[in-house]
Amino acid sequence: MTGERTDTANYTLSVLIPVYNERATIEEIVARVQRSPIPKQVVVVDDGSTDGTVEIVRSVIGPRYANLTALYHAVNRGKGAAIRTGIPACTGDFIVIQDADLEYDPADLPTLLQPLLDGRADVVFGTRFVGGAAHRVHLYWHRLGNGILTTLSNMMTNLNLTDMEAGYKAFRAEVLKSIHLRSNRFGFEPEITAKVARRKCRIYEVPVSYSGRDYDEGKKIGWRDGLAALWTIVRYRIGD
Repeated sequence: MTGERTDTANYTLSVLIPVYNERATIEEIVARVQRSPIPKQVVVVDDGSTDGTVEIVRSVIGPRYANLTALYHAVNRGKGAAIRTGIPACTGDFIVIQDADLEYDPADLPTLLQPLLDGRADVVFGTRFVGGAAHRVHLYWHRLGNGILTTLSNMMTNLNLTDMEAGYKAFRAEVLKSIHLRSNRFGFEPEITAKVARRKCRIYEVPVSYSGRDYDEGKKIGWRDGLAALWTIVRYRIGD
């Protein structure tokens, strides 16, 4: 897939933020995204939060930022479902998926976007495991699981990614909008990887910083999601 841009000085970015029970971090992550000098639209999709996140988005964040679009799920459906809800509302030339929990720093947005702006890439994956960006040292088993899933995904897609499960990914908008997504939870990561690989998109990785959370700090992905990711990797190797 090709699609080089010649007008990289004039572009817009949509930052899509799926949110579930992130009352403690939602204001800060949106503020950090807004501080980025890149022209942007922010799309927040609350995925049925029950901890007061909805009230913060509606009464605090929404009125504060004119470039913010807020969408809501009545019940929790999962990260993948929230992303599917948000994609049609994105109006930018590029779309970045931004987690709401402060693990990924919006200061890395220019780095993430650069291969797209250069016309080299259709999709850019952040990687926590290559390069000189700072990352928190913790959770050995989580890191091992990420490595296993990335290896299996690479075997199925013939890619050589170092961090398939990274939550920081950027897309040319027309690429992401043209892909039919099905996963409701964290299966979004292996699903989108399989589908951009099948379309022969030009995929780049760039190093990003990572401030990972422990489970007692609110981390949500668990071993069941790992098993589901294994099935997702196999499923989308076979077909849509």
